[in-house]
Amino acid sequence: MGAVEVPVLIVGGGGCGLAASNFLSDHGVDHLLVERHADTAHVPKAHYLNQRTMEIFRQHGLDGPMVEQGAPLELFGKLRWLTSLAGDQPMDGQMIHEIDAFGGGSLRERYAAAGPVMPVKLPQVRLEPLLRRTAQERNPGRVLFGHEMTGFSDEGDRVVAEVRERATGEITTVTAQYLLGADGGRTVGEALGIEMQGVHGLLDVSTAYFTADLSPWWREGTLLTHLLNAYDPDLCSNLIEMGPSWGKACEEWVLHFEPMDPDRMDEASVTARVRELLGLPDLELTLHHVTNWTVQALVAERYRKGRVLLAGDSAHRQPPTVGLGLNSGIQDAHNLAWKLAAVLGGLADDGLLDTYEAERRPVCQLNVDWAVSAASHHQAALSTVGLGPHAPERRRRQMFASYFAQTPIGEVVRARTAEILDTHRAGCQAHDFEIGFNYEQGAVVPDGSPPPARVPMRDVYQPTTRPGHRLPHAWLEREGRRLSTHDLTGSPAGFVLITGAQDTAWAEAAQQVAEKLSVTIHAVRIGEGAEYADAEGGWERVREVAGDGAVLVRPDNHVAWRSTGAVDNPADILANAFSRILDHRVTEGSAS
Repeated sequence: MGAVEVPVLIVGGGGCGLAASNFLSDHGVDHLLVERHADTAHVPKAHYLNQRTMEIFRQHGLDGPMVEQGAPLELFGKLRWLTSLAGDQPMDGQMIHEIDAFGGGSLRERYAAAGPVMPVKLPQVRLEPLLRRTAQERNPGRVLFGHEMTGFSDEGDRVVAEVRERATGEITTVTAQYLLGADGGRTVGEALGIEMQGVHGLLDVSTAYFTADLSPWWREGTLLTHLLNAYDPDLCSNLIEMGPSWGKACEEWVLHFEPMDPDRMDEASVTARVRELLGLPDLELTLHHVTNWTVQALVAERYRKGRVLLAGDSAHRQPPTVGLGLNSGIQDAHNLAWKLAAVLGGLADDGLLDTYEAERRPVCQLNVDWAVSAASHHQAALSTVGLGPHAPERRRRQMFASYFAQTPIGEVVRARTAEILDTHRAGCQAHDFEIGFNYEQGAVVPDGSPPPARVPMRDVYQPTTRPGHRLPHAWLEREGRRLSTHDLTGSPAGFVLITGAQDTAWAEAAQQVAEKLSVTIHAVRIGEGAEYADAEGGWERVREVAGDGAVLVRPDNHVAWRSTGAVDNPADILANAFSRILDHRVTEGSAS
C-alpha cells in the first residue's frame, strides 16, 4: 500500500473533473485526479459549449483545439422541426419550421458583440480527450484513469481516501486538504448523505449512437432537429449530428426517441428502429451504443460538507433543453478553482469556499428550473398547434393536412404555428442565461444597485459591471495588440482593478493593498493616453462608473466590487472590500 499527500483530490474524470484539473494547474494548485474508467467518454453526451464556457476555456488557454475540432456557428446555429428525414409519403421529409439558435443567424452579431469568443458545438466524446491531454501535460503523473476511490473519511483537518488501481488491485492512501466530487453523483455525495432534491424521473428516453451517411437528406446548419412524423406519433424523435466532420460530411449521429423495451434492444431491433424513425428503410449504419436513460431535474441540497465539495452532475442534473448541464459543471469548476488557490495559498480564509455554494447553487437551481420550463413549454407548444406526438390522433391528422395545404387556411395555420414555435427562443436563444447569470451573495461586495432589467424570455443579455456579474467584454488595444477586457485577469489567481485613463489614486491604493494583504492586484487604466486604449468605445459604454471610479474583477472575471467615482481614502476602501471578499470570518461592514 502506497501513500500520497496532495492539496486537492478530484474524484471523476469527466468534463467537469478534467476542467477542474486544468484550472487548478493553471492556478498552480497541486492535485490528484482519479477516474474509475480506463478512458474518457465513449458516447457523445453533451455537445454544446456555450459562450461563457468558451470564454472560460479561452482564459485558460484551452479553446484553440475546441474551435478547431468543433462545428462553427454557421453549421449548427439553427433549430429545426421536420416531419421526417426522408420517406415516400407526401408529407415526409418536409420542413415545418426553423429558428435561429445558440448564436447563429440573426443572433450572431449580438453574440459577437457580447464576448471575445463564440459558442462551439463539440460532443463530450471529443471534448474530454482534449481536456485529458492538457490536464496530463499540466499535471504529469497526477491524472489517473483506471483508478477508483473505494472510500474516504473527513478527519476535520484533512480528507483521507483509499484509491484502488483497477487493473492491479493496488491500494493507495491519499491524504488531501480538500476533496472535489465530480463523479456524477455515483459515490461522493451519497456517501456524505447529501440529498439530490427535485424530480428524479421526468422522462424516459432511448438514445442510439451510430455512424451513417445521411448527406443526401441532411439539412446543414442545425444543432438539433425535431422529427415530428406526420403519420405516426410513435415515430417522433430528435436527431443530432456528432461529427467528427460537420454538415453534410458528418459521419456520426445521435437519435433520441421513445424508450424501447429493454428486452428488445438487440442490435438488429435498434437498427430497424433507427431506420424506421428516419424514414430510411435501406440505410446502411453502424450502431455504436444504445441506452435507456431517465431525464432528471435535481439539485444537491448542499454543495459543501466539511472538506468535501461537489460539482457538475454530482451537484445538479437537468433536462438537455437549453444546453446548460455540462456548461454549468465547467462553470462550477471555474468558480471553485481560484477560491481553492486563494485558500491553499494562504490569501483567504477557508470560509471563502463557503461562497462556492452561495454563488453556484442558486444559479444552478435556476438553470434546472429553466430547462424544465423550456422542455415543458416545447411539448405544450407542439400540442397547441396540433403537431406534437401527444395531440389527439384525429386533430393531429387534420392539423398536418391543413399545415401543408396551399390554401388561405394553410397559410394562416403556418403563420400561427411559426409564431407559437418562435416562443421556444427561451430555450434556444437564452443568451442571458448563458452569460448573464450573477452572484447576489458570496465573494462579492454589493453596492445596493438593482440588477439590470431582464426580458422575460431571457434572450437578451444586458452587460453590467454590477458586483456579482460577469465582467462585460470590450475590445482594447495595447501596443498594437487587440485584446478583451477578459484578458486583463489571469493566473495564478489575481484580481484586476480597472480605472480611468487619468486616475492614479486607485492604482496607488491597489499597490498598497497588494503589499498589505499579499494579494495580486493588477491596476489597469483604460482610455485615451492610458496603457490600454478603448478600441471601439466599448468599455466606456458598459463600465457604468465615472472616469475616476474603479471596478474590481475576480480571477474568474466576475465583478467583486466597484466604486462609481473617486473617494477620499481609496486604500482603506479597497482594503475593506478585499476583507469582505476573501475573509468570511469578519463581520461585513461598508465599502463604497
